[in-house]
Amino acid sequence: MRRDAPAVSLSIVVPLHDEEDNVLPLAAQVEAALAASPWPWQLILVDDGSRDRTAQRIRAAVAASPERVAAVILRRRFGQTAAMQAGFDAARGSVIATLDGDLQNNPHDIPRMVRRLLAEDLDLLAGWRRARRDGFWLRRLPSMLANRLIGAVTGLPLHDYGCSLKVYRAAVLREVRLYGEMHRFIPAWMATVTAPERIREEVVSHFPRRHGTSKYGLSRAFKVLLDLLAAVFFVRFRASPGHFFGRIGLACAFPGALALAVLAWDKLVDGAPIAGRPLLTLALLLVVIGVQFICTGILTEMLARTYFEAGTARTYLVRETFGDLGPAPGHGQGRAAREPGLLAGPAGVGPAAERP
Repeated sequence: MRRDAPAVSLSIVVPLHDEEDNVLPLAAQVEAALAASPWPWQLILVDDGSRDRTAQRIRAAVAASPERVAAVILRRRFGQTAAMQAGFDAARGSVIATLDGDLQNNPHDIPRMVRRLLAEDLDLLAGWRRARRDGFWLRRLPSMLANRLIGAVTGLPLHDYGCSLKVYRAAVLREVRLYGEMHRFIPAWMATVTAPERIREEVVSHFPRRHGTSKYGLSRAFKVLLDLLAAVFFVRFRASPGHFFGRIGLACAFPGALALAVLAWDKLVDGAPIAGRPLLTLALLLVVIGVQFICTGILTEMLARTYFEAGTARTYLVRETFGDLGPAPGHGQGRAAREPGLLAGPAGVGPAAERP
């Protein structure tokens, strides 16, 4: 995108991979959905290393509407998470919406979701495909089970974590850096920088896929479980990782120490032989494992303190301040000082967008 691009208030980010037949219809649908939008907007199409003609179709969409449509072409396929992050980095709106590139989401839902986000002062409004148009056994059933598991583990019960149609407040979204396969758990990651009460969901439309093939299958279930463990760790123990490892260590060391005490009593009081008892081996193993986890927890606490005290991260985030607090550290050059203003509402436009 050009550095002299006009200020926008709404950015729609769409990651694409091998969706050549969907690019131009998608751009036309977004144009129609936002034709009467009260906010300036832009559409950002991100090509995630497609091997078909997706990149050419994206260039055609930009050429047809250069004042509205922008493109980010990645060198190779980095995955949906990286493609979404590339779109977020290019976005200049104070509100960011995301869509899938398969035409199964309805762009006409975006204005309604943006209005609700602003009216209720939310930081994230996630789409809920209550009437999904996918196969039950291969798509809907695994999705329902995964949503319940993720909601129970993360403490953020949403009906549809997998819906790509979401609307974010950009100033909050920029506090989360996506990598790996984090796009599946963006609401959970958002909960690390904002209150869960500021995350809601909205029923949205869903259509069957007409062109192309799905990029998802049952094989992603294993990735979801591993990513869920990582998400839970960072959501709950990012600032105190020692508590995570310490709990595991104590859960192992305490039963082991108790078993050793019982064996010692049998040996010293009753004179019973304990050398060949399996309980001795198990008790020693539990104690050693427990001590290792506790030591790991201490090391991670030291690393976390170094990380936060180095000034590269913060243990808190300020939403707003009142009164004269004096100049900010570094004369207002911190990250918070660079965030763009929020939308004023359906009838107005916020301050100029953040510059690169």
